[in-house]
Amino acid sequence: MTDDRTQGPERAPFPLTAYVQRLTERVRAFDRRRPLGWDLVLTGFFVIAALVDYTGGGWRNIAHNTDVPGPLVLCLSLALTVPLLWRRTRPMTVLAVMVAAGAVNSWTGALLQAALVQLIVVFNVALRRPPKLLAAACALTLVPVVVGVVRYPKGSWDQQIVPQVWAITLVALLGIAVRSRQEYTSSLVERARRLEVERDQQARLAAAAERTRIAREMHDIIGHNLSVITGLADGGSYAAARNPERAGQALEAIATTSRQALAELRRLLDVLREEATPTAELAPQPALTDLDRLVDGVRAAGLPVRLALRGHPDSLAPGKELTVYRVVQEALTNTLKHAGPGAAAAVDVTYGDDGVRVSVTDTGLGGRAPEPGAGRGLTGMRERTSLYDGTLEAGPLPTPPGGWRVHLHLPKEPSP
Repeated sequence: MTDDRTQGPERAPFPLTAYVQRLTERVRAFDRRRPLGWDLVLTGFFVIAALVDYTGGGWRNIAHNTDVPGPLVLCLSLALTVPLLWRRTRPMTVLAVMVAAGAVNSWTGALLQAALVQLIVVFNVALRRPPKLLAAACALTLVPVVVGVVRYPKGSWDQQIVPQVWAITLVALLGIAVRSRQEYTSSLVERARRLEVERDQQARLAAAAERTRIAREMHDIIGHNLSVITGLADGGSYAAARNPERAGQALEAIATTSRQALAELRRLLDVLREEATPTAELAPQPALTDLDRLVDGVRAAGLPVRLALRGHPDSLAPGKELTVYRVVQEALTNTLKHAGPGAAAAVDVTYGDDGVRVSVTDTGLGGRAPEPGAGRGLTGMRERTSLYDGTLEAGPLPTPPGGWRVHLHLPKEPSP
């Protein structure tokens, strides 16, 4: 049997907690913006309530002694409410004044309801003061209770004291709970702020690292290709007068080298584009298979180079292949710049059980004085090497025969 009753859409429960939370947050926001105004409103409310109780004579309904003089009742009403205005700055002083008035209130038997305002001060102490002061405040608040029990005993003492103790304890626990919640919220806000700062720092570090990488790549690309182009231009100008055909070949080599440099720079600068196409290469990644083309370009620039490969390359990571390529490129570029006429170079790449070793030597001038502002190439080679826990040695060879040597060792990655 089916139920033919139509059921409407389920209504979400009334968000009472959300409403209370929003209302509480508004009150706290008003309290933070205008603390004095909030204190005046709160104090004024209890002062008016105490005066209404006094003028209307309602206090006599529960008083042990209805013959207490009116001026004394008025003074007690004001003494139990007006000090509430300073509960933030001097809570213990305010509580001491209220306790004194409360003791007189209990001794005379007036039993004014304004004495309950002391609990607000206890809550404020629990919310903003150390636990030691909270214990002292709770003990101090019990003084009027004990005075009333001694002055007007009614039934057993526990029937008169225990309810008051429970009331003070619950107010103190409420203050502790609110304080814990506020501290927890503040810790979450502070943690979020720290995470945001760390995120910004990480972004800045990543941007700085990327700028350094791009600068290093551009230095290697532009420095090497310009050195090759300079060598080709010098050779072409020398051969122009004697062998125009060789000069034309030099110009063709210059054009090829320039196009290669521009292509590498375009691929590199794709990293800086905000909207790169999906098919664009993010960075130039030469591999060890490109060493032959690199050496051919240096030979075309007029530097005799011998390339020797020993061993079988295990599958090196692309980053390591790029490091080997850039170190060889930078070493040959320095040879083109500083070795002088008649120099020759040798590139030896050895793959072994301990990793890959690269040695680039030349027969040029060993004691090279770096130009002002130079040295970035060697720094870039060391930075690349350190990324893979390798070692790099660069320096002149002993004379004779002299020359310069760059030695690179990248250790083999451990097997997983």
